[in-house]
Amino acid sequence: MSSRERILGRVRRALADVPGDDTPYEEAVVRDYLREHGGRTVDETVDLLAGNLADYRALVHRCAAGELPSLIAGLLSARGARTVLVPPGLDQGWLAAAAAERVPDRPEADPHELDRVDSVVTACAVAIAETGTIVLDGGPGQGRRRITLVPDHHICVVRVPDQVVSSVPQALSRLDPARPSTWISGPSATSDIELDRVEGVHGPRTMEVVLVSGR
Repeated sequence: MSSRERILGRVRRALADVPGDDTPYEEAVVRDYLREHGGRTVDETVDLLAGNLADYRALVHRCAAGELPSLIAGLLSARGARTVLVPPGLDQGWLAAAAAERVPDRPEADPHELDRVDSVVTACAVAIAETGTIVLDGGPGQGRRRITLVPDHHICVVRVPDQVVSSVPQALSRLDPARPSTWISGPSATSDIELDRVEGVHGPRTMEVVLVSGR
């Protein structure tokens, strides 16, 4: 018997005495909580996102759609990146001006290979203003979770205002629960017992978020 079968067996035994006409889970839990704290305009919501991202020590940039290729090229150049990891489905125009060698995301690539990549550029699924959180769900232009955890430099592009929401409940309503999601609030960081902050332990040491407007 596999671990999966054992777990499902325990679930079935735990539910054995539940009446067939019991209230469905979706209706049993009251969800009348606030879906947004206060009223904000679209611009105020984007400003809140930018401020909270900066509080988490992410580097925030803003540009119009036409400026995005040159901005990304400048960020990679300033970083001294010679290679950039490109997930499937990423808009190739974003890297049109970049001099760094493009490295495709290969399923067989091991962590050591990914660690040799200087930077990774991705899109996102949604960005949450109230928490300063970027959510990836493995969709086009985002790639697998590990490509945003191993390389030391992550550039994430957020389309504003389309991909920006105020709150976590609003973000959840946009996400497919069947897809794997990664929630990122700033660069990876932890603190030891003396509260000395160390960055880059569980993910990229440097995270840059580009808020791009227009199409």
